[in-house]
Amino acid sequence: MDDKSKCSAVIHPWWLRVCHWMNAAAIVIMTLSGWRIYNASPLFDFRFPGEITLGGWLGGALQWHFAAMWIFAANGVVYLAMNLFTGRFGKKFLPLSLRGFLHDALSALKGKLAHADLRQYNNVQRAAYLFVMVVCLLLVLSGLVLWKSVQFGLLRDLLGGYEAARYIHFYAMSALVGFVAVHIVMVALVPKTLLAMLRGR
Repeated sequence: MDDKSKCSAVIHPWWLRVCHWMNAAAIVIMTLSGWRIYNASPLFDFRFPGEITLGGWLGGALQWHFAAMWIFAANGVVYLAMNLFTGRFGKKFLPLSLRGFLHDALSALKGKLAHADLRQYNNVQRAAYLFVMVVCLLLVLSGLVLWKSVQFGLLRDLLGGYEAARYIHFYAMSALVGFVAVHIVMVALVPKTLLAMLRGR
């Protein structure tokens, strides 16, 4: 494919872009409201500054959190279903090998990882996106336990109990925030990725 064809080719279909931005909004709302919820009963010897939390008080934070939770979960189902239905999942995220991951990670550290063709994910990107899918699943499952512990008793037991679910939820949130931070840095380094997520090309 020549350079002109590459420029006109669709990189991200419309449904993916919609899912991406809905997910981004839901993550911001859930994170900021979740920090306020955390402050009401902290797991560790620190609290998040009130200025960067959402909800104002515990009840308000819970309302924001639950509202975004439904968007996050439904959006995740649509995203995964469309990836599987269209065959995009296999094309974008597979195959993934340890050798390829180490090679691409080393190239990235040396600043030699190519970004010419945004339609192709390197092994580091594949691993990162698969990792964050697992993290999101853990967030939803642990969140269900924290929300309805009695109704999801079997799930609670599988996660090691209510308190264990709290820790899983916190660490999964931390991993997701870390992913988002790295993602933003990478977008800043390669701005055309943002344009592709806005216009699809």
